[in-house]
Amino acid sequence: MSNFLTNVADIGSWIWAYPLLILIVICGIVYSVRLGFLQFRHFPYIMKQTFGSIFKKSEGEGTVSPFQAAATALACTVGASNIVGVPIAIAFGGPGAVFWMWMCAFIGMIVKFGEIVLGIKYREKNEDGVYVSGPMYYMSKGFPNKKAGKIMAWMMSFTMMLFVPFTISAQSVSAVQSAGTIGINPIVTGAILTVLIGIITFGGIKRIASVTDKMVPIMVILYLIGALIVIGINGTEIPGAFASIFRSAFTGHAALGGFAGAGVSAAIRWGFARGAYSTDLGMGSAAMGHAAATTDHPVRQGFWGVFEVVVSGLMICTMSGLTVLCTGVWNDAPAEQAAAMPTMAFQSVFGNETGGIIVSVAMLFFVVSTMIVQVYYGERQCEFFLGTKIAKIGKLIFVLSVFLGAVLNLSTIFAFLDLILGIALFPHLIALIVMSGQVVELKNEFFTDPRYYLRDVGEKASRKGRAS
Repeated sequence: MSNFLTNVADIGSWIWAYPLLILIVICGIVYSVRLGFLQFRHFPYIMKQTFGSIFKKSEGEGTVSPFQAAATALACTVGASNIVGVPIAIAFGGPGAVFWMWMCAFIGMIVKFGEIVLGIKYREKNEDGVYVSGPMYYMSKGFPNKKAGKIMAWMMSFTMMLFVPFTISAQSVSAVQSAGTIGINPIVTGAILTVLIGIITFGGIKRIASVTDKMVPIMVILYLIGALIVIGINGTEIPGAFASIFRSAFTGHAALGGFAGAGVSAAIRWGFARGAYSTDLGMGSAAMGHAAATTDHPVRQGFWGVFEVVVSGLMICTMSGLTVLCTGVWNDAPAEQAAAMPTMAFQSVFGNETGGIIVSVAMLFFVVSTMIVQVYYGERQCEFFLGTKIAKIGKLIFVLSVFLGAVLNLSTIFAFLDLILGIALFPHLIALIVMSGQVVELKNEFFTDPRYYLRDVGEKASRKGRAS
């Protein structure tokens, strides 16, 4: 059995090390070029339409606000990978891995934008009157070859159904371990989480959105404040940290302390892999989270994909990276202890007990929010594959898989995660590349139609005229 798990893990690692990351980069380049590097050219406007419009009432059809939809998607994105994934990348790829995580984020912005745009274009109402969408919908309905599109949609839907229980269990393990550091029994933690997540998810997308739009901002802000304090106390090390990030991104990093050394290829591989996980790059999950958003145009909602990556891939991951680099814990501990580096960094400033509690509570909030949305995404995959009624049974199974994290071995769970997800992403990324022309058409419509972008900038110009 151990040999089987080892082989599964090796195949999954190989898929993520070479073929999948190459395909992700190709997809990002195609979208960046065909959309005129939208994520850079219109970045201020996009931030105004997202960060600057959180409390604004939106126009169009939908069930939840654009921010609630984004918070739902972000709740799934912001998880354990944003805290422990970054030091793991540094432990195996050196400080330069952080630079390649940034590059992955810039690619991820435009890919996620495309996913959401296609998701809104092809969304539909299910038997319960709820807007649903996702890769399986736009692949089956919008792919040029309908038969091929349906085959790819069914393939991805089936594999993602298998993926969801494993990823929920993995997140549950992190939650159980975090609760264990403050003395809570694993079985008790598993039972409480199962009941809590069941109550929230069985309330449907409105209840999920009402929880995540409050939970996500609070947990992100609190974690960032804690990280900023740690970095600020070690402020003299900030220039050196950035210097090591940029230097080792292109030259590698020699062995130092507990760090075994890593070349440029390792920095790229670990930076991109962890960056993809931290932003859900290419997974299409954001399209499911945004399906119910109230919006007047798919492109306007697509901007929230850029917002998500800014928060998860740039802000949180950068703070996590700087905490372990500025405190020096990355070269004080061996690679096998990488997951403990954030705790060690916080403990170096706040003390062993307080620092451990801060990281544990942050981790608990992050993984709980992820599990809530993963259950919802799993239900949507099950609904597409087996129908609405069976999907409700599937949701119950997904909720119960939360408890598995209290009793299963983490290595057993992770042995299947990379492999299953890698298989699922190949058809999706190919579909995204083939369907990029549809995103270009919608982008051109949004920026030339007087009802959208031109109206927005016209209103801005008129306000400036009145002010002067």
